[in-house]
Parts: sequence; C-alpha cells; structure tokens
Amino acid sequence: MKIAIASGKGGTGKTFISTNLFAVAEKEFQNVTLVDCDAEEPNVTEFLDGKTISTEVVNKHLPVIDKEACVYCGKCRDWCSYNAIICLPENKQIYLIEDLCHDCGACLAACQYNAITEVKKRLGTVTVKQHSDSARIIEACSDIGVYSPVQVIKAALNRAEDTGLMLLDSPPGISCPFIATVVPADFIVLVTEPTPFGLNDLKLSVETLEQLGKPFGVVVNRAGLGDDRVYDWLEEKQIPLLMKIPFDKNIARIYSQSLLLAREDPSYVPRFRNLLKTIEGLCKK
Repeated sequence: MKIAIASGKGGTGKTFISTNLFAVAEKEFQNVTLVDCDAEEPNVTEFLDGKTISTEVVNKHLPVIDKEACVYCGKCRDWCSYNAIICLPENKQIYLIEDLCHDCGACLAACQYNAITEVKKRLGTVTVKQHSDSARIIEACSDIGVYSPVQVIKAALNRAEDTGLMLLDSPPGISCPFIATVVPADFIVLVTEPTPFGLNDLKLSVETLEQLGKPFGVVVNRAGLGDDRVYDWLEEKQIPLLMKIPFDKNIARIYSQSLLLAREDPSYVPRFRNLLKTIEGLCKK
C-alpha cells in the first residue's frame, strides 16, 4: 500500500503527519518505508534518522549540438515537445534551453546528420537510510539551481518499490513534483488547516486529485484555529475527514524540538493507528 501525504500549500503539517504515521506503522508492519519526496527542501531526517546504506547521484542527459555538423534543418526543434531547442535556419543559429529539456531523446532520434550527442548533468541525490530492521527512510534531494526535481523524486520512488507499506511525504502545491508523487499512490492524505488559505488550497488539491481519479481524505491540523468553513465544505463535498489534530502549544513544542508526537505523547498512538486502519479500509472499497 502506498500512501501519499500532501497539501495545496506549505506549512500545513505534511511532514508532521508523515513522520508520526511512520513511527506507528513501524510497530504495526513488517516492512515500511518513508520517502521524502519534497526534494527541494527535504526535512524528514530532522525527525527520523538511521544508518546510511547508499547514496546515488541522479543525472539527466542533455543534448550537445555540433554546429559544424548541423545543417539547421530544424527537425530536432520540431520533434521537441518541450520547446527546448531554438533553431534559426536563416541565421544558422541553434540553441538548447537546458531547463526546458526533459531528457526524452527525441532530438537525438530526429537528427539524421549525427550532429547531436549527449552529456550527463547532475540533478541531485537519493539517499537510503536504515532506520530499524523493518523500517527505512529514502530522501530525494535536488541540487541547488535545478529547474525541476521530478526526476530525482521518481528515482527515490523507484528505490522503494519492494516495500510493503510506503509513505510518501509530498512536495507542497499541485505542480509537477506533486503529480509525480501522488500518481503512484493508492491513497492520498490531504493535510489542511481551518483557515481561508488552507481551504482555498485544499480545494485546488481536491480538484486536481479528482481529475486524476485518485482516492483521498483530509486531516485537519491545528483544529480550533480559524473557523468552521473547512468542515462545512468537507461535509458538502462528502469528503472523508480522517482525523483532527488540535491547535495545541504542547504539540508545537514537541515538533519544534524535532521530536515525534506519537513517541512523546502515547495517547496519540491509537489515533495514528486508527488513521492507518481507516485509510486501509477506504483503499479496499
């Protein structure tokens, strides 16, 4: 079972939910992996750590155009679905926009004059840590300045394919990194807060997941803050409210010290356990 923990905005508590679910699941399952897919700003290891098993570099291939061999026919430009190649035949100029290149290889296949070769460009790293005999952590981390972390995220997900239970700590928002994380998931937990911003971005996330046809439910973090419009909207849309976590100073203190609520306050262990069981039940429907 693959569960993605996501939200439409940052700071709602995705990592808070992910790490506490992991701590409880570690006791319930034989094989559990937490994948930190927030590759631009991974922080799971601030709360959970382990022995580093491996670190691999993630690369992509960039085309290199030999302007001496190029005849400026423009076929590579026409085959590129991402508009990464600019070709000006009348001026005999051709350029590659590296940030738009998706490493699809179409330009290489299109060129009939052997004017295009490829070089590797580093995008980031995937680190695997063994947290315990039955639990591990996989961190996706893109290099500074990398335009898109999607390939790094996919590389991290590939490392977790042999896992019984996989928890995916998603990047915020609903752009490509979010899509790359939630598409392979069996169920998505959307974390929100009862504020106007929280509700607005929750609606965007729900609309996206409905288009993808993915099952989901909502956890309201910092319950008691703001107003009841989030709850009214969930009831109107008949979206499962999976759990409410109160707006509590002690919870904030525990989290600020890089500690886990499920370990510091045993009363929350059955609540996170019930959250896992609820998700399992919804996945079977």
